[in-house]
Amino acid sequence: MRWWDIESVHALEKDLFPDDAWSRGMFWSELAHARGAGSTRRYVVAHDGDRLVGYAGLAASGTDYEGGSGVGADVQTIAVARDQWGTGLGARLLTALLRHATDFECSEVTLEVRVDNTRAQKLYQRFGFEPIGVRRGYYQPGNVDALVMRLTDPSTSVTPVQGTENG
Repeated sequence: MRWWDIESVHALEKDLFPDDAWSRGMFWSELAHARGAGSTRRYVVAHDGDRLVGYAGLAASGTDYEGGSGVGADVQTIAVARDQWGTGLGARLLTALLRHATDFECSEVTLEVRVDNTRAQKLYQRFGFEPIGVRRGYYQPGNVDALVMRLTDPSTSVTPVQGTENG
């Protein structure tokens, strides 16, 4: 993702997540941490011709989920245009993020997903993510809970563990 993608990314964000969409400023801030030698973020986009149809982002941190010595990463976002659902694009975006986590030498990757988003949960499970907790009222303003999921050793999970790549 580059600065010139932000308008298209933001439009897709508002369409898919109308109640809790990220602002343009949030994307600008994330991209500020995605360049240079000390970068801690990776954001990718997908196009169908000239149209942006998906994006995803990852943030690396200094510690793993439980505060240990391993390097952890967190999937910040994955979004796929509705007309691209079921094409495998979500799986390709997640694969790109896991490759970046491996480049960052992360020992694990975590994420939060809405408890009512079973489609995304199934995608993450196919890649080996396992539920480890719930964050009550995480998604605002709807007060929707988030399921916290974790994948240990992303270097071995850059392809789905089961089934197809629909996502």
